[in-house]
Amino acid sequence: MFSVILITYAASALLRSVSAGQSAFVSSICPNPGISCHNTTVAPDLCCFESPGGLLLQTQFWDTNPPTGPADSWTIHGLWPDNCDGTYIENCDPSRNYKNIGNLLRDNGAGDTLDFMNQFWVNDPEDGTNEEFWEHEWATHGTCYSTLRPSCLPDDSIEGAEAITFFQTVVGLFQTLPTYTWLANEGILPSSDATYSLAQLSNALSKQSGGFVPAFSCSHKALNSISWYFNLRGSLVDGNFILIDAPLSGNCPKKGIHYLPKNGDLTSSLLNAPRKRSL
Repeated sequence: MFSVILITYAASALLRSVSAGQSAFVSSICPNPGISCHNTTVAPDLCCFESPGGLLLQTQFWDTNPPTGPADSWTIHGLWPDNCDGTYIENCDPSRNYKNIGNLLRDNGAGDTLDFMNQFWVNDPEDGTNEEFWEHEWATHGTCYSTLRPSCLPDDSIEGAEAITFFQTVVGLFQTLPTYTWLANEGILPSSDATYSLAQLSNALSKQSGGFVPAFSCSHKALNSISWYFNLRGSLVDGNFILIDAPLSGNCPKKGIHYLPKNGDLTSSLLNAPRKRSL
């Protein structure tokens, strides 16, 4: 049995910020929805039950060279629907590989979401533009959510409404996970000299999150990403995210972990790992 806590964020709160009259106001009609990865029989309605990708990862970057995003915040990588056994599928519907994500959001009343993304969901300049990063995350992962299939949305939904929902949901969930602040509250701050143990990092975030531990990823002993794991009750449109302990460990060592400042000046041989998920 998983230990679980309900995250109070519901995607519908953000969807209601879309300007009046736009069909991007979408909601699910899911009475009594189940929790992904907790079913014992086949779920009859995959518009109300996320499957097969019911193990969700909200992954955050800590990029230092070159630095990305604010100096006092982690940044968004994405929200990935892994299968319940930890395997995953990607690029599920090329016909919905939307381009010009920024325009899609701006033109449909989600300018606030776009502004936030331009600050907190940013690409390494060496890897491409923010737009290319968003398109990659939507095409690779967003198209794989069963509860975001167009057939699950109201009949009058605009083309791309499910992508708008995806980006608003990812942003809203990220805002409930202030990893930098939580670490700082426990006295763990970026430093060019200090090192931390995996137990220190785990205990700090467990205390701040209400008892849950993410997966920590490192490159050359330098912390560079964290993955928070969830199950989902209901639809990604307006369901509840249920935080769980990471079922898979990251690759950080037990001791001697560097949490480097975002100054772009690495005085040792520490290097950032590639930012894209390994296939």
